Amino acid sequence: MHFIRIISLACLLVFMTSCTNAGLSTPEPTVAAVEATVVEPTATTPPTEEAPSTTEPANAVETAAATEAHASWLEMPIIPELSPAMLEVYQRGLAVGREPTRFSKIGDCQNIPTYFLAMFDGGTYSLGDEYAYLQPTIDYFAGSWGRKSLAVKGGLNIIAVQNLMWTPAVEQYAKKEGMCKKGETPLVCELRDNNPSFAIISMEESWDGSLDMYDKYMRQIIDYVLSQNIVPILATRSEFLTQERQINDMVIKIAEDYDLPLWNFGAAASKLPNAGLMTDGGDGFHLSRIESQSQALFDDPKSMEMGFTWRNLTALQTMHAILAAVSAQ
Repeated sequence: MHFIRIISLACLLVFMTSCTNAGLSTPEPTVAAVEATVVEPTATTPPTEEAPSTTEPANAVETAAATEAHASWLEMPIIPELSPAMLEVYQRGLAVGREPTRFSKIGDCQNIPTYFLAMFDGGTYSLGDEYAYLQPTIDYFAGSWGRKSLAVKGGLNIIAVQNLMWTPAVEQYAKKEGMCKKGETPLVCELRDNNPSFAIISMEESWDGSLDMYDKYMRQIIDYVLSQNIVPILATRSEFLTQERQINDMVIKIAEDYDLPLWNFGAAASKLPNAGLMTDGGDGFHLSRIESQSQALFDDPKSMEMGFTWRNLTALQTMHAILAAVSAQ
């Protein structure tokens, strides 16, 4: 038993290096060990497309075509619409008792309440005149903004959120020890405990050479969320077209395959200094912010140059659009 605990601890430490060490060159976990505890989807999975090739184009024509393809997400809308298929999922959720005023967050360190959304419950935000129309949405989803999700933690990724080994860690982080039932992964535990109608999925971590893995396990997350009659809201990340590893095209393809609402945060961040990422002493992964102040001061010019400010604004606008769509039914 002592030996097993040592091995489990070692595996956990490997997982935890991702978000805390910039996330762009993350050690790959042992897939064989992880797959044994991954939640198998209960919904039918659409055919998985081949992951985008990382091979360099052979000539200038192919290079131009590849660049244009990768730039497509920059031209897409930032705020999504809700498709008829997802409206049906929402209605099925209501029929089985899902709470219409709740949403869950599923993600890594870019989703922790210190910087993301919690200020809308804490009152430390400023909409200004331009964004005053968003206040009813803040009121409607009160309690979800600041909730410490059992499916959010620094270092959490698409495999870890479906792994039993991470359940104690997320319980401790959320200060909800003992909340999860035996055999529940962080993903399963969060959705059961919160009983939401919507789930924001923002998984920005990937591993060197493992784009196929990202595609596979992201689809497993979505399959499970849909099987619970919860509407998944998928997010792009801040991403440079010149960086070696890119996932936004894959995220968009997944959203299209499932007809999901796409919160295209990457397109909003692309218009900010350094694409909304930290610069001085930054790591090219974590979003820029002004410490010791709210990351939701939408009437402050300096704040409106920060990545986390725009992450909070566009996430709020996304939930506003979602609420408007379901309210119009």
